[in-house]
Amino acid sequence: MEVPIFPLNGAVLFPGTSLPLNIFEERYIEMVDYALSKERCIGMIQSDEKNKLYNIGCIGKIHSFSETTDGRYLISLQGTSCFKVKKELKKKYKFRLIEAEILNFEEDKKLINEKQKNNLLEKYSQYIKVKKINLNLEEIQNIDFNQIIKFIAMISPFSNIEKQVLLETKNLSDFYKKLQSILELEIVENDDDDKTIN
Repeated sequence: MEVPIFPLNGAVLFPGTSLPLNIFEERYIEMVDYALSKERCIGMIQSDEKNKLYNIGCIGKIHSFSETTDGRYLISLQGTSCFKVKKELKKKYKFRLIEAEILNFEEDKKLINEKQKNNLLEKYSQYIKVKKINLNLEEIQNIDFNQIIKFIAMISPFSNIEKQVLLETKNLSDFYKKLQSILELEIVENDDDDKTIN
């Protein structure tokens, strides 16, 4: 599958989630035009410190878009599936095009129980407190658990590598465990920083 890619560190899209984007660079306006003329798909992917693409990204399908009077695109991508970069194709456009292999990560059939959900929300409550993030957790408590953990992974100021680790996780149980570990580590590190300052 040929996919135009949008390398954007920190903005990680997960299957089943939405990502709003403001497209203003000429090459990415061309990329959106290309995607709209095809299957409306764009590959969101990160790169390392040497600007080399990571192997795994997420396909986003444009499910809404509008053009502004100054020529920008405001689009919203719906994450459909993860992909692996097979190879980068010869440059025919201003944007980058790859051959992608769609990855079918297994979906957990077993439900995450209420206790795990409460544990995660309690941990996240501590995290946003130490990070001084203004977020009302009541608004997300009734969302499906699968969506909650991806929402937390997307909006939290985790490092690019931490977000990449979560993106490459193949099932919900492991995703939950890794997310818990990241939150616990961040909370401990912030506590240590506060003690050092005091």
